[in-house]
Amino acid sequence: MSKRVLVTGATGYVGGRLVPRLLERGYRVRVLVRDRERAMGRDWADGVEVVEGDLLSPATLGPAVSGIDVAYYLVHAMGSKGDFAERDRRAAGHFGRAASAAGVGHTIYLGGLMPEQGDASPHLASRAEVGRVLAEHGPVTEFRAGPVIGSGSASFEMVRYLTERLPAMVAPKWIRNTVQPIAVRDILAYLLAAADREPVGVLDVGADRLTFKQMMLRYAEARELKRLILPVPVLAPKLAARWVGFVTPISNKLAVPLVEGVVRPLVADTAQARAAFPDIEPIDYARAVRLALDKTGRGEVETRWSGALGTGEVFRLEDRGGTVREFRRVRADCSPSALYRAFTSLGGRRGYLTFDWAWKLRGLMDQLIGGPGLRRGRRHPDELLVGEAMDFWRVEDVCPGRSLRLHAEMKLPGQAWLQWEAVSDGDATYLEQTAAFRPRGLPGLLYWWALYPMHLLMFTRMAKKIAQRGSALEQADAQ
Repeated sequence: MSKRVLVTGATGYVGGRLVPRLLERGYRVRVLVRDRERAMGRDWADGVEVVEGDLLSPATLGPAVSGIDVAYYLVHAMGSKGDFAERDRRAAGHFGRAASAAGVGHTIYLGGLMPEQGDASPHLASRAEVGRVLAEHGPVTEFRAGPVIGSGSASFEMVRYLTERLPAMVAPKWIRNTVQPIAVRDILAYLLAAADREPVGVLDVGADRLTFKQMMLRYAEARELKRLILPVPVLAPKLAARWVGFVTPISNKLAVPLVEGVVRPLVADTAQARAAFPDIEPIDYARAVRLALDKTGRGEVETRWSGALGTGEVFRLEDRGGTVREFRRVRADCSPSALYRAFTSLGGRRGYLTFDWAWKLRGLMDQLIGGPGLRRGRRHPDELLVGEAMDFWRVEDVCPGRSLRLHAEMKLPGQAWLQWEAVSDGDATYLEQTAAFRPRGLPGLLYWWALYPMHLLMFTRMAKKIAQRGSALEQADAQ
């Protein structure tokens, strides 16, 4: 019988790529998720066992670890609210105890490289602490990696947008620090290989050693761009992180730990990894960049950094008092399936079909106050999965061929949703569009009514444009 494997963080950047590869190798895979809906719709969903549970609620973990041979621990609270280190510590302890009680023989964990000198950043220190906590409860293989380079990864997106958008930049002195990036394909190779090996403890992994400046310049070479980067003798990691958060799709919450992580040199001692896994030869950074660019250009991004929910919260749209709704019903000269394709392809590079300048302005305003703005884009131009990000929205619910509901993650004095549904009465197809807002106190009410005239124009025209796009898509299919 093949091994039974548990994957935590299966809807995250690395976990979402690991699961299908485990299935290809014949493992029996179980995934632990907080919300079952977040696993549905993924290509691998029908091939795995889905168990709902919460790492912060130990009573829910028993069914997840029961009968498991190898467990992957691929979760962390980076970017979440509150004391992330305490949350990570508790989660790792709960999981370690549950795995030990269930007789799990091997836990595989992906952590971060630690600086050779000086104190680690709070997030890197927390990642190392998680590894220690897991090891207290059972055998562990811990891979410590630097920046992960792949289509849709946070590190790649940070380098990509900084280099693409800034022909010249004055940068803090830490961009001359040496780091050791690694391609996501090599991370996956190590994680897969570890499942068939005995636990080996802590291993550093990485490819060629580069400064962060060299990472940007080599990206520029791959894109045939000329870039000027001038280091200045200042440190200012938090200020630099906010600049990264402004220029790139990376949110401030994630940019801070990414920047703080490279303020000191991060290099790997890969001797033990080479000895334990001699068949894995990591590709160099330049090739990793070319592969990521190729996949991004073809729209074949499997997972993105923004796919994981950082707050740990899952919002639901409920019929409760205090929620203001705008409802519109528009006839569409197309099938429900074509109409569904029209509204699920909004956002990203396509925009919102109407008042594009207003959407961009709203995104810029949100970005200036620390929100995600429109920078996150979409993982795929046509496909949406529950839980992933789309611009400043989070996909809350998808019913294939029928409906889509988005929850706003922009900075707002309340909670906002936008929902579309394609319905048919047998004779005609209709688009039902609902904008809902649950205000937070008087500021929330003032916000809603101040924007209501603009929303009246925008959402009315948007519904009509979606209906028209559905008709155009159906006509194109018929040609």
